[in-house]
Amino acid sequence: MTRAWIDTETRREQIARAALGLIAEHGIRGLRAGPLARRAGLVPSGLYRHFESLDGVVDAVLDMIRGRLLGNVEAACAGVADPVERLHRILRLHAQLIREHHALPRIIFSDEVFGGDPARRAKLRGILHGYMEKVESILRNGQATGDVRSDTDARTLAVMFLGLVQPAAILAALSGGAFDAERHAEAAWAVYADAIRARQRGRVCNT
Repeated sequence: MTRAWIDTETRREQIARAALGLIAEHGIRGLRAGPLARRAGLVPSGLYRHFESLDGVVDAVLDMIRGRLLGNVEAACAGVADPVERLHRILRLHAQLIREHHALPRIIFSDEVFGGDPARRAKLRGILHGYMEKVESILRNGQATGDVRSDTDARTLAVMFLGLVQPAAILAALSGGAFDAERHAEAAWAVYADAIRARQRGRVCNT
């Protein structure tokens, strides 16, 4: 019984990954049962053993995005105490995610997700807010320890952090992955890190 549950979850993830690939090539309107089933190695009827509809597949894609984003935060923070370095690692992982799945902006800003069903729009808002709150928490902790400047609201710094990668994500999607989001993020990081570090920290440590 446990084995069947694991197999079902694995298959749902495979279908969601296949859906991401289709969306990258054809947009979210190109997500159709036949092509999706073939890409996932199923017959079309096999999709509906795991999802009631294609809307369920889109929801699974959003769940996968949430899992990757929050998993990136957890991985970036493991074994790293410096809040600024934690943010740097999160940014790198986010940029890698865009390289692997440059369809993400096409999902997030599609009419079917962003402007469609209110429940799905709320779900997307929850994913983005949850991610930003994790970043904001790291910044607040950094302000408390004196590593991050405290003269600017942590929420503002968190929104600025997201701005390091979101425009690059859109350009990567528009260019079919040709735009190097990772290189852009690394270049933008140097400016951001310099802006958020507490200036007095180095002077205090040298006395």
